[in-house]
Amino acid sequence: MTEREAYILFNMMEGIGPVRVRSLAEQLGSVAAVTEASEDQLLRGKGVGPELARSVLRQRESLDPIAEQEKADALGLRLVTPADAEYPAPLREIYDPPLALYVKGTLEEKDEQAIALIGSRRTTHYGRQVADRLAFQLGQIGYTVISGLARGIDTAAHEGALKGGGRTFAVLGGAFDKLYPPENAALAERITEHGAVLSEFPLGREPDRTTFPMRNRIVSGISLGVVVVEAGFKSGALHTADSALEQGRAVFAVPGRIDSSASRGAHQLLKNGARLVEDVDDILREFEFVVPPEQRQGQLELEQRPEVQLSDEEQAVVKALWQGEQDVDTITRETGIASARLSGLLIGLEMKRVVRMLPGRMVELIAGMKGM
Repeated sequence: MTEREAYILFNMMEGIGPVRVRSLAEQLGSVAAVTEASEDQLLRGKGVGPELARSVLRQRESLDPIAEQEKADALGLRLVTPADAEYPAPLREIYDPPLALYVKGTLEEKDEQAIALIGSRRTTHYGRQVADRLAFQLGQIGYTVISGLARGIDTAAHEGALKGGGRTFAVLGGAFDKLYPPENAALAERITEHGAVLSEFPLGREPDRTTFPMRNRIVSGISLGVVVVEAGFKSGALHTADSALEQGRAVFAVPGRIDSSASRGAHQLLKNGARLVEDVDDILREFEFVVPPEQRQGQLELEQRPEVQLSDEEQAVVKALWQGEQDVDTITRETGIASARLSGLLIGLEMKRVVRMLPGRMVELIAGMKGM
């Protein structure tokens, strides 16, 4: 069995993970050698007891890495292992790098300049707006945006990066053939055209309470830093932030409303020393020695966007929205524009993709429009 096939085999096994496999490989000389080890040899591995050793022997006989590769091929997936040059370099540095990655899309060297944007599934319009804007700007200047394809902040982050013309990675919390949430299947396909969708889970593995924490270490491990946009006290985003700290990655948090439960997790991170993010420059300054300004592929100036011509009244509406989403009545008061006239202006601004209408007669700026 080749080294690559051995990685795939052990990735399919239950009960033995990257740390134990690495320990056995160091002792026996290679991962492939572990596939031929006796029970006594397995027992010499760190953390390997009799029950696990017997389980490895049983699974070694029943699992077929070549058949798994064929199934992946049929789904248009590539299997990438630490034996392959394509394996992401940042993941090689973490304590428990995945034994195999199922990949759809492309992995490029420039993806090492990556920032994770994560947060709660149950989020506010404010949180989604911030995630969209930050991802849009990061994508514009050449950073790859990492997230988990979940509802809420993750979805906004992927969408923002794509709108900014950037690359984005979605790290799944289950197998490719058990994609979750199912309504994001179309988004996942779009991501594969401008980045990649990744999973370490063998085909058939359903997402559950154990798979998402495992996924989180990849989200942080493949990134230079993690930005928590919005999260409650029990959000999985905080678990990802913990993983980032253990891996030596930078942790950022976006402040929110003090009376919103969706902000409590991010605020706790800030109290514990996370870097505060008010705009994308707060992220970029942290990595100016890693990615100097002159090496960024683009700039954030709005002049780079397709030119949008706005009347004086339209500009007044945009300025009223700089501080965040507003209801129509508030915009009327702040601009002095009559409500009947404002309705027409908002329709025009929505057609120009400057604003977005929200439920409850609320209006928000689309990412990148602040400062027009």
